[in-house]
Amino acid sequence: MEALRQDDPRRFGRFTALARFDEGASAVRYVARDIASGETALITAARPELAAVPVFSRRFQAEARTAERLAGGWVTPPLDTGDPGETPGGEAEPLWTAAGYVPALPLAEAIGIAGPLPERALRILGAGIAEILSRVHAAGSVLQGLAPGTVLLAADGPRLTAFGPLGAAASAEAGPGGQLSVRLGYLTPEQIEGKEVSAASDLFVLGLLLAYAATGTTPFTEGPAEEATRRIAEDEPELDAVPEELRELIATCLAKDPDQRPTAGTVAAELALEGAAGLARGGWLPEPLAAAVVDQEARVLALEVPEEGDVAAEAGESDATAAPEDARPEDPRTLRKPEGARTAPEPEDARPTDTPPVEAPAPQKPADAPAPQGDGDIGEDRGTTRFLNTGPRPPQNDRPTTQLALPHELTAPAPAAPPAQPGAPLALPPAPVTPQQPGHPHGGPAPYPAAALPAGPAGPGGPGQGPMVSLPLPPAPAPAPDPAASRRTLLTIAAAAVGGLIVGGGSVAALGSGDTARATDDKPAPEPRRTLPGQAPEPRWIYAHPASESSPLTTALWQDKLLVVTSESQASAVDLRTGKRLWQRADGAKGQAALAAGADLVFVASPTEFLWLSPKNGKVVHRVRYTEAFDDLPGLTVGRLAGSSGPVIWFTGSHTVTVKAPKPKKGKKKGKDKEVVEAYFFAYDIVQRKELWRTPVPAGRAPGTPAYRVVAERSADVLVRQDAASLTAAEVKKAKGKGSVRSFDQKTGKLLWTRQYGAASLEAATSGDEDGTLYAAVGQDLQAFEADTTKPLWRVEGSAGSWFGTPLIAGPLIHTTERSRLVGAVERESGRLVWRRSTEVPGTGPAPSLTLSGSEKTLIASDAVQVTAFSAADGERLWKFQDIGSADPKGETVRASYRTLAFGKTVVVQRDRSFYAFPVA
Repeated sequence: MEALRQDDPRRFGRFTALARFDEGASAVRYVARDIASGETALITAARPELAAVPVFSRRFQAEARTAERLAGGWVTPPLDTGDPGETPGGEAEPLWTAAGYVPALPLAEAIGIAGPLPERALRILGAGIAEILSRVHAAGSVLQGLAPGTVLLAADGPRLTAFGPLGAAASAEAGPGGQLSVRLGYLTPEQIEGKEVSAASDLFVLGLLLAYAATGTTPFTEGPAEEATRRIAEDEPELDAVPEELRELIATCLAKDPDQRPTAGTVAAELALEGAAGLARGGWLPEPLAAAVVDQEARVLALEVPEEGDVAAEAGESDATAAPEDARPEDPRTLRKPEGARTAPEPEDARPTDTPPVEAPAPQKPADAPAPQGDGDIGEDRGTTRFLNTGPRPPQNDRPTTQLALPHELTAPAPAAPPAQPGAPLALPPAPVTPQQPGHPHGGPAPYPAAALPAGPAGPGGPGQGPMVSLPLPPAPAPAPDPAASRRTLLTIAAAAVGGLIVGGGSVAALGSGDTARATDDKPAPEPRRTLPGQAPEPRWIYAHPASESSPLTTALWQDKLLVVTSESQASAVDLRTGKRLWQRADGAKGQAALAAGADLVFVASPTEFLWLSPKNGKVVHRVRYTEAFDDLPGLTVGRLAGSSGPVIWFTGSHTVTVKAPKPKKGKKKGKDKEVVEAYFFAYDIVQRKELWRTPVPAGRAPGTPAYRVVAERSADVLVRQDAASLTAAEVKKAKGKGSVRSFDQKTGKLLWTRQYGAASLEAATSGDEDGTLYAAVGQDLQAFEADTTKPLWRVEGSAGSWFGTPLIAGPLIHTTERSRLVGAVERESGRLVWRRSTEVPGTGPAPSLTLSGSEKTLIASDAVQVTAFSAADGERLWKFQDIGSADPKGETVRASYRTLAFGKTVVVQRDRSFYAFPVA
């Protein structure tokens, strides 16, 4: 920590800055306090020169939302976020986010104080970070936020403080024309080969991070600087100094082939089977680090709020005038070192250089240059317009080091692809106490002399310093909800996502109806007028969920008559003909499904009971409490519905039982009773309102209810897959990185078999059909298997660096979706590719979710950015839609991804509180 500087902000919303905690390439972190409540926070404030760049601002906010989604465990929950608008005085409000202050040391600083970490501390560090990565990867995302400065060591375990490339950047610069250049500290072999990052890339960086924590140096740094990229791509890491028990695991993380690296869940289980928190009980930090954490906490508690003008006065005084003892430590860059602490030698990967490195700026396309013509494949189809300036899919990056040149406005033309250039060497973590060198951008000294890097068009004196990373725009999409597994027989329940890209933001109350009263107009909405080719059709109706109520949690269609919306406070119904709200019912609060229970009742599963509501007024007709229906399972917790078919629903549940200790032998003390979680898989008839069967299943990760999803229903059995995030550490270790499918008897619930399919991972998207064929993502390909024998049938190659999402089965076709934003169709019998098209959303993200219209003629792909409609037969792009929200900068921020529900010749598009009913073929 160090004292505040003259130009540092003093206020962040309700928080008052007390001291600088540390600084990175893109932001400065401050210790701050809410004077009213006494709450202490760690503020991450973007550098003003970067915050002024629109693409940086959007990405910064997106990474803040990622932190919100990951809050808990080793991610400190956010407390508040700055409004990027303007202050009443007309000055720009700083871009910042606040999290609760936890006394902790950055990893790089800890290595500087006490040297490499011992084996037990390494296990806890690696397991904690791997647990976070496992949650990220289970949602189909990539973190790219690991670096020695983004990982903190607290008394109870590690903390992660960066959730994307900006937080982990080694340097960041704002260029002319709204350009942003970001250099990551670590490169992976696949980036050097020009491929896109994946979940395996996070594991490679985790391996580098653990090797650094174990030795104080980063692998691949020995040797000439100009050969750094070759060493990363070809050489084996030097791990002799790593503890022998961890050497093999770290070496596996550093495998050149991404497919050979373990999953995050496997790493977490290998390092700490009982979990990082369990292994850290009783303390985990070496004595010098534990003392430094205690010392930091005491000094933060002693910090006082600076009086008005104190800092300005300090700045004008001579250096001989000392700041108060409790406001400025002796060392302006690090904590006071505990007595007896040793100083590790400065890592070679952080030593400053005398000459700035070279970077070739990306050439920009002139404003009047004509737009490239589409080729009908990943460009534009005939009749497709770029709605709201949604650009075409950008060209594949063919080099590992690229300067990001992004337009300062969404309406600006996309820049031309920069010319290829040789790869730049690995950027290495900065030393914790090395002062910043003049002439270098924020983020620490350059890792290699400029002479080691190839000079670009700007020449040796050009701007930049080495490896750059192309940030996706739009940024950090939210995890996409699971699409339906089979339209014929299976309804898979999917909740609305809570995070995602901001597009315009705000409510659409001016466009729709937020009335809570019963509708007075029963006439169906008029037929919409025809629109231009490529533009989304005019909606039949628009409904805005009232801003006075909590946001929707789930949405579902009932009998093609009602749109049933559940929230934290109630369940409500909207007339699908008119878009008018009909009723709301508090009993349905937090409900997770709205299914047809016969012809005249709406079934909703709430956290404590099953409800049967009248579709006319929402009145509760029947109520079955879990404590009554399952009275032999006291304290039963019902998980999310796994799926449904006709009147039958499948779900999991668990409860805790006390296992008495066995009677001790004579002369021995009695052992302690144990609390054990028992879990079950249920089948329940919602028309007859009775349990059909239950079968014991292994308990899931705490609190214990496993999350199942029915991937196929056959006449004799149902095939079920467990979400990777709900697997226990022991199950993850036993699986050895491979996912499995369970078969349960339809009549009795008996477990028939459990099988693995090829190299399909724990997180692989999987679906199946009634004929006994499973379709699973294997690496970057989609593969078909015989469910009963696991025999491979065919394989469809995916795009490089991508992977498939959950496919959608429709008659003789299987509709596919990929992380690279490609949507397609293959023949169900042979796997022959029928068509493949891009949604034209720039960058990569979770694979779009797929929905088919009632006629199965229109395929709808939705993600965090837009909704794209295709002809299901030939893949022609029909139209695109983006909800731009309110133009008011103070309006409510839209955080949710798009979801789509289809009935008849209508598709309902939802984004957070806004619902649009579009006509489709």
